[in-house]
Amino acid sequence: MKLVPLGDKIVLKQLEAEETTKSGIVLPGQAQEKPQEAEVIAVGPGGNVDGKEVTMQVSTGDKVIYSKYAGTEVELDGEEFIIVKQNDILAIVK
Repeated sequence: MKLVPLGDKIVLKQLEAEETTKSGIVLPGQAQEKPQEAEVIAVGPGGNVDGKEVTMQVSTGDKVIYSKYAGTEVELDGEEFIIVKQNDILAIVK
């Protein structure tokens, strides 16, 4: 199966959480914070959304930082994805 986002929606795959701190302390699973960094898996076509013309500014394969509580989590074929609106994307990591 394949997720195809509509309008200004973007499908993200969250990157793995860090298991150790910069100083080398190993974090147990419960103490790990959910990363806000993800890879763009699919991008909607943009177009006219809520009466405004939307041009998509991210593309498949980009690494992005998104708002902490943004989007809808979905599971498909055993993998977890997050679907967010383009305005929930804060930055592209280069």
